[in-house]
Amino acid sequence: MYIYPFSVKFNALILSKYRLVKSHWHKRVGWTRYGNRYYRYFPYRWTWAQAQRFCQSKNANLASVRNLGEYRAIQRVIYRVTHRFVPTWIGGSDAQQERFWFWIDGTPFRFTYWCPAEPNNAGSREHCLHMNWTGCRCINDAPCYNQYPFVCVLKSG
Repeated sequence: MYIYPFSVKFNALILSKYRLVKSHWHKRVGWTRYGNRYYRYFPYRWTWAQAQRFCQSKNANLASVRNLGEYRAIQRVIYRVTHRFVPTWIGGSDAQQERFWFWIDGTPFRFTYWCPAEPNNAGSREHCLHMNWTGCRCINDAPCYNQYPFVCVLKSG
């Protein structure tokens, strides 16, 4: 008699944990995990703001980059879909104040992989970041109204 209630409680606990995992699993289909984050490339050619708004509709943000390993992981996400290293929006901006770069998701802006002579704010209108610029496949500042595909990041929590 004592074993049966324990067995039912134990099975219910396993089942409830499975449901919890399953309920989050469907949100991450098509996303690639790197560490505690999930990334997804979207081929739509939109402005930086349109791309960020779209990411927000997925409970995500344009991707932030914390280190070179993460940068390479994001490049692999892009390459798996496109078979190229296409210029792609990520979540960096200095639109609020020139030379004060931040990541839209609140990640501290500590890592950079700038292209040579960047950021240069050409024409005083380059305030958003894209990656895979030129043959160096590095980070460049660009006008936020340019249209590029983008990568969103979903933080697991």
